[in-house]
Amino acid sequence: MKLLPYSLSIFFFLSMFIGSSQTNYEESKVPSFEVLDPLLTFSGYTINSVKKWEKVRRPELLRFFENDIYGKLPKKLKINSYAILEEDNNALNGKAKRKQVELTFKKKGKTLSYTILLYLPKNKVKAPIFLGYNFYGNHTITEDKAVIISSAWANNNESFGIENNTLTEASRGKRTHRWAVEKILDAGYGLATIYYGEVDPDKNDFSDGIHPLLYQHGQNQPKPAEWGSIAAWSWGMVRALDYFEKDADIDASKVIAFGHSRLGKTSLWAGATDERFAGVISNNSGCGGAALSKRKFGETIAVINDRFPHWFCDNFNQYGDNEEALPVDQHQLLALIAPRPLYVASAEEDQWADPRGEFLSSHYATQVYHLYGKKGIETKEMPMPNEPIHNTVSYHIRTGKHDVTDYDWENYIKWANAFVK
Repeated sequence: MKLLPYSLSIFFFLSMFIGSSQTNYEESKVPSFEVLDPLLTFSGYTINSVKKWEKVRRPELLRFFENDIYGKLPKKLKINSYAILEEDNNALNGKAKRKQVELTFKKKGKTLSYTILLYLPKNKVKAPIFLGYNFYGNHTITEDKAVIISSAWANNNESFGIENNTLTEASRGKRTHRWAVEKILDAGYGLATIYYGEVDPDKNDFSDGIHPLLYQHGQNQPKPAEWGSIAAWSWGMVRALDYFEKDADIDASKVIAFGHSRLGKTSLWAGATDERFAGVISNNSGCGGAALSKRKFGETIAVINDRFPHWFCDNFNQYGDNEEALPVDQHQLLALIAPRPLYVASAEEDQWADPRGEFLSSHYATQVYHLYGKKGIETKEMPMPNEPIHNTVSYHIRTGKHDVTDYDWENYIKWANAFVK
């Protein structure tokens, strides 16, 4: 059963199919568990310096997440070519420079292309940018008629006018509320977005998207330790960064990976695997993202792998209803981003994504940031809604549901101004 990008109400409805009694929303029912020390190696050696973190502990953690959770890229695959499909120096009523860039990849007679929509502040040389995927096509984030509609497969959505898995003009501008384009531009940043379905359609089918370009002869799906869709989407962000290094209008040293929900999981993994990202934002990323798996609160590993078997590598299945066997937890994923700035955000009504688990994960990751002399989430006391904590590791929980709002973007911009820009 496929699922549209989720809201809390949708998940409450779907919980009936898996047994609502299996989903825990009560702190009193969170199991007792050990918070794994990010600075203690698998062999029991304590890390007490940046050098030892970078040479010993970080690599072993990265390998585990790669082999047993997200899956590793089988081979390297670089950009074959890129083309400027369209550009306009007077977009958005003269406020921005718009550029639509197609990246193309070729391997073993197969080709994949995806398009980056760029809005850059006008008259600014080498702009810092936020890079993030969208769920229903680049044309949904703006009313701008010049933005190209993707021909890639899409989840059907009646309210967006999407039928037969095909994007149309009816969905233009349907997600403008999630992308504070003018606020971003006014703050001196650019925005780059990609329709994630162009990199890998969000369905349990590995015959399309980027995966087939890297299969061995006779292979038709990833091996147990090979990349699922989240790793594929992360790969697409990394390749976009490769392009940004060639674009004279962009400051490629100031690219912030942003993602919401499953794409927040994606931005975290992109930031962990490629240290060129200057900062990372996880918005309501939940299980397999910022939330601690061992809390078994809201969505769990068993549930996420059952509903979305293509997101993670097959090795991750061994930890379904078996979180206690995990030798890592998600705060250690966040720690892999250190010392670069990190922002984790939650929503009060989005209990499925476990806001407290996202907050605690940020707190426990802070231990690694301290090695670098950076401040993070220094307390286990959650802030009140709409009272953000801004440090190198930042956090807020806002009122409202599973979504991206202007409030979120206002805080991301303040944080980026202080710690990235």
